[in-house]
Amino acid sequence: MIADHRRDRLRLALITIVSGRHEHLRRQLAHVQTCADGPDHHLVLAMNDSEIATIAAPFPAATVIEMACETTALELSAARNRGARAALDAGADLLVFLDVDCIPGPDLFTRYRAACVTGHPDSLLYCGPVTYLSERQSVAGDVTQHTDPHPARPAPERGRIVVDDDLDLFWSLSFAVTASAWRRLPGFHEGYRGYGGEDTDFSMIARRRGFRIAWVGGADAYHQYHPVSDPPVEHIDDIMRNASLFHERWNCWPMRGWLDAFEAAGLATYDADSDCWQ
Repeated sequence: MIADHRRDRLRLALITIVSGRHEHLRRQLAHVQTCADGPDHHLVLAMNDSEIATIAAPFPAATVIEMACETTALELSAARNRGARAALDAGADLLVFLDVDCIPGPDLFTRYRAACVTGHPDSLLYCGPVTYLSERQSVAGDVTQHTDPHPARPAPERGRIVVDDDLDLFWSLSFAVTASAWRRLPGFHEGYRGYGGEDTDFSMIARRRGFRIAWVGGADAYHQYHPVSDPPVEHIDDIMRNASLFHERWNCWPMRGWLDAFEAAGLATYDADSDCWQ
């Protein structure tokens, strides 16, 4: 548990990984500085993107860490892990991971802090509800007017925390973990490169080590609109490679909805005899 003298206010580090998505980052940075009880540190991991430092320069709370990826596939796991190490080095008690696509709600940091001092912080991953904004919904002004959490995840009422064993529902786009809990985990597996699988792998590791998931009412985030394809055929190489790595590690297949959709489109084939996708 957290020492008594730190219960009033945990030192919080926000970790954002980014490559491209410049307008999304600008809007996130602008909203972060308006949040109540905002982060003590905002660590922005710039993957193969030298323009990020210029974009973040008007926001003094943000510290940009430039990271060179060895391949064209972005090293999302390695970036998150590096951000976590920087947060721990800075003395953070609480690590909050927020995708660059996401705008924090005005109480996101307050609610994550409160949840971690009232729950069981050394064995929980904390997740807040996420609203996916449409192209017509602006993030200017009061973003809470658009609140409509994704129906596939729990969305407790404001101030309520629901603890669950179903770590299959974990998502990495908005979550918090205490520094002490992070040290009990090996981080995100850095064999995953590019899109897909690394967050599911992380949740499998957490489950094996006795973690549960806590859904934090009021820790809302708002996913900014950008065009997507379904299935995400532009990421098929990453998804197939990462799915194979996941299968090697856990003897089951992740992202089955996408894999099945690829097969239906004639882009992939499943061999039941060998339990292999190709």
